[in-house]
Amino acid sequence: MTATPRHILVVAHTGRQDSLEAAATVCEQLIAAGAVPVLAAEERNDLLASCPQLNGSTAVLGETVQATDLELVIVLGGDGTILRAAEIVRGCSAPLLGINLGHVGFLAESERDDLGEAVRRALLRDYLVEERMTLSVRVKVDHEVVYETWALNEATVEKASRQRMIEVIIEVDGRPLSAFGCDGVVLSTPTGSTAYSFSAGGPIVWPSLDALLLVPLSAHALFARPLVVGPDSSLAVEVLARGDSSAVLCADGRRVSDLPPGARVIVRRSPVPVRLARLHSGPFTDRLVNKFDLPITGWRGPVGRE
Repeated sequence: MTATPRHILVVAHTGRQDSLEAAATVCEQLIAAGAVPVLAAEERNDLLASCPQLNGSTAVLGETVQATDLELVIVLGGDGTILRAAEIVRGCSAPLLGINLGHVGFLAESERDDLGEAVRRALLRDYLVEERMTLSVRVKVDHEVVYETWALNEATVEKASRQRMIEVIIEVDGRPLSAFGCDGVVLSTPTGSTAYSFSAGGPIVWPSLDALLLVPLSAHALFARPLVVGPDSSLAVEVLARGDSSAVLCADGRRVSDLPPGARVIVRRSPVPVRLARLHSGPFTDRLVNKFDLPITGWRGPVGRE
């Protein structure tokens, strides 16, 4: 009886030489173990141009292999590449295993030096799967839904022109909270609390907590503090029709839509999470310390029971 092929998607930033080399290394390791590396068509062309020996040993996503056939997604790059991979397999059960080739890389599980070991453990299915909540994003104009998308990190409502602020009113659970002029508003998940939300002065929220964050950007108001609400709440930002300023919606820095004056952006928890493959079960506190190089010298640890 013929064994079912193991299809593992490899997503890489093939415009970078180090990422291209890492992708070739991963594909060769998968092939040697009897698995089938799957690549997006454009990335496959880039990889074969550099590594023609892989021709005939890889499959093409959406042609010979569908996303629902995937066992795992190995992502080579920074958080931006992982966000792209999450978009590619949205709604499928295959988890994402990130190998960081970028800078901070909060979503990645391993570093470049651990590449071979990470692939070995992936082939053994020696990993845990962690689900991260995502956002469901809708744009309404005159009560009509004109655009829908989703986000793992954040959805932002931002001014389209550098010269002018936008006027917004924010809502929580369908009730108005405050109105102000600003450069924009970040609507984030706990996963995104270490990304754009963090840069804007928002709190870091442990990813094990389900919550929605709202962080104003350069708001001209006395009450424009970051907000954290429960996972069953809804957040909304309405772009007020004042002046000639225009706004845009951006989801995870990837999906962009223009927002006309009067548009309302409503964010809720999405029923479709993103699944991340984890090789290590260490606490999120240690991840923060390592990624931000936080000063902990002198810590002696708890004495007795806390």
